[in-house]
Amino acid sequence: MSKVSLKVVVAGRTYPLTVQESEVEKVQRAADDINKAIKQLQDNFAVRDMQDLLAMTALQLSTRGGKAPITGAAPQADFSEATAALKALSDDLDALN
Repeated sequence: MSKVSLKVVVAGRTYPLTVQESEVEKVQRAADDINKAIKQLQDNFAVRDMQDLLAMTALQLSTRGGKAPITGAAPQADFSEATAALKALSDDLDALN
């Protein structure tokens, strides 16, 4: 199988990759899932630090395991535990100000 060069955008940064031709769609879906999860966190919380958003997204997506992806007609991932943890963190930070 041949390899192809691919550029994916994750969290606003472009990453050049070389992947098997059969993996292109999978890599693009993964990048889309990451970006959607980041967007959801940004919309729900006052967290703007991209490193924090990426860390929370990594936790969410890795604990989801083999469950259905965020994209397509599949059900939306359950971020309720991460959402609650971020809310508690946000409340703690607000209390410091």
